[in-house]
Order: sequence, then C-alpha cells, then structure tokens
Amino acid sequence: MLKRKKTETGTVAAVCQLRSGNAHPFGAMRSFQPLGGEERIYRELREALPVLDAAVGKMVRLCGGFQPKCRNPEAQERLETFLKTVPCGRGQVGMDSFLSGYLDSLLTYGRAVGEMVVAGGRLRAVCWGDVTALEAQEGENPLETVLWGRDEHGLLRPLPYQHLLLFTTMNPEPAHPYGVSLFRGMPFLAEILVKIYNTIGINWEHAGNIRYSVVCKGGENLDPTVAQERGRQVAQQWARAMEDSKNGTVRDFVAVGDVEIKVIGGEAPILDSQIPVRQILEQLVAKTGLPPFLLGLSWSTTERMSVQQADLLTSELWALRRMVEPAMEKVCRTFLALEGLDDRFQIIWDDISLQDITQQAQAQLYQAQAENYRAEAARKEE
Repeated sequence: MLKRKKTETGTVAAVCQLRSGNAHPFGAMRSFQPLGGEERIYRELREALPVLDAAVGKMVRLCGGFQPKCRNPEAQERLETFLKTVPCGRGQVGMDSFLSGYLDSLLTYGRAVGEMVVAGGRLRAVCWGDVTALEAQEGENPLETVLWGRDEHGLLRPLPYQHLLLFTTMNPEPAHPYGVSLFRGMPFLAEILVKIYNTIGINWEHAGNIRYSVVCKGGENLDPTVAQERGRQVAQQWARAMEDSKNGTVRDFVAVGDVEIKVIGGEAPILDSQIPVRQILEQLVAKTGLPPFLLGLSWSTTERMSVQQADLLTSELWALRRMVEPAMEKVCRTFLALEGLDDRFQIIWDDISLQDITQQAQAQLYQAQAENYRAEAARKEE
C-alpha cells in the first residue's frame, strides 16, 4: 500500500517511488574485473562501439585468403576443389568463410576453435565453434592442449576426438592456455566513452522533452488554504495547456499575479565532448593497429596511408596469418591423407596490397633503374 507523505500546509513535496533512474545500456562494462570470463564484455564492446566492430571486420578482410601449392597435380586440383566447396556450417561454403569466422573469434576472444567432420573415411565439412562454451587445459605435456566441453548432463568432460579439433590462441600467456583478445585493456576506456555517449543521448532527450518550473510569487501573504488552492488551479491549467500542445492545439496560459516560468536545467550548458571522445578513440584505435581513416575517422588533412603505416599494418596482418596457418595446414593435410594423395604441399597467401598501384609501379621502375646502373658500373670496371 502506497503511503502519502505528509507535508506542511502550503508547501510542495515530490516523492519518487516507482520511477527508476537512467540505467547504463551496457552494464557489464561497469563491473568488469580482468580476472577471466570476460567474453561477454568483449561482445558488448563490439555492440556498444561500432568502430571496434568495424576494426575487427576490416582486419579479417585485409588478411585475405590462401591457395595451396601441391607437388602432385592431382592433389593440387582436388584440394583446390575441396577448399572452394567444403561446407562450413551456418550456410557458409568454402575455406574463406571458415577462415573469416575463425579470425573473427581469434581477434574478439583471443582464441578460436574449429572441428573437422569426418564421415565414411572422408573429410566432409570444416565448422567453427563457440569458443566461449569450451575450456582449455594442458594435457599430459606442456605441448598438448585438451579441450573440454559439457556433456548431456551438463558436466565438463574432455571432448572425445581431440585430433579432429582446431584450436588457435592469440599471444598466449605462460600462466594459462588461453590467448589474449584484441580488446584487452579497452573496457575501462570504452566504459568512459559509452558513458559520454549515453549522457549526450539523455541531454538531447531532455532538450526535446522540456521540464518546466512554474512559480507563483506573492503567496507568502495569503492564507495557506487559499495559497494551496491557487497553486492547484495553476498546476491544473498548466498541465491542460501542455497536454493540448501535444495534440497540435495552441493554448495560452493566463495567470493573475506574478508568475515565473523557467525551464528546469536550461541554464546548465552541455559539455563539449569532442576532445575527450577523440582522446579515448585514439587509444582504442591505436590498439587495433589500423590507420584512423580506414575506420571513418578524419583526424588529419590527408587521408592516405604512409609507407611506414602500410609496413606496420602489413606486419600485423602477417602475424595473424602465422597464427592461423597451422590450423589451415592441418585441414589440408587431413584431406589429402584421407584421400590417399601426396600430402606434401605449401600454403601461399594472397598478396597484401596497401599502396597505390602507381606507387608500386614507380618503386619497381626505380629498382630496375638501380640494377641497370649497377650492371653498367660493373661492366665499366671490367
């Protein structure tokens, strides 16, 4: 039962009993503690900050794909056909789709897991899995990692076919077999950035839904009962005028006496968020290793990538390729072995092109000219 708060005659009191405050839209980031189990935090980071989600997507696409190079022509043809047509689950086909999902999980959680599906003595599919539903433990020796999953009774047990699983970690630490996510170190700054965005939204909501303060002066000399009745009438007519304005009807508010109407919070200025937002975004973007303009951030007068930036980004992409290359080799080698083919092959990654074609051609021209000058100098010395 709701009780009415007693007030003195002629005074006004506001009691809030059922209305809650504005909640943080991504509350998990506020309670983040870097003690493990932070997968939900990293998912919220991608949902709350589109720039981080775009960074992961662009890094996955920039890594590109690969082609196998086998010594046996028959093995080459059949392996290429398999990599283009292998089912990967979720309606995806081809190893490029599997590699995209695998890299996405690796960047987000610091680890990725996949499974090779063998039926009838042949490799039928390669599917990626939910790495957050598994646990990794060291096996009988430090070089072996055993993946555990829940059985039909909800108990954690080692998965039965460990040799068919693919498991990759990103920059693992000596303390545990789990990798390190790209988003590690971001929750603190991201929570501040989301708080700024949330506050901006609340301020603009208040700007479109104005609260008024109506003060009738001169009531201190009136009888308390008369003052309370006059206040009730003013409040009733003001509420009626505001309600009619929502329906498109213009109604003037007329009052007798000294009446002052102000907007609640209208004197408080909205803080400039451009500088703090940019400072935080600079830290987040620096962790991804991508130039800002690739993420739609125009912070410089020129929107071209320098040679140094291209070299650094290329090294980052090659590091990612080296992490997932053993898993790709395991898939190819398993297919060739089950098909009874020569399993000697090599993975050839697609070229990473981050510079203009004109600049590349010009660099090749300068290199050819330098070689020609050196050859001429050698002939003159002879």
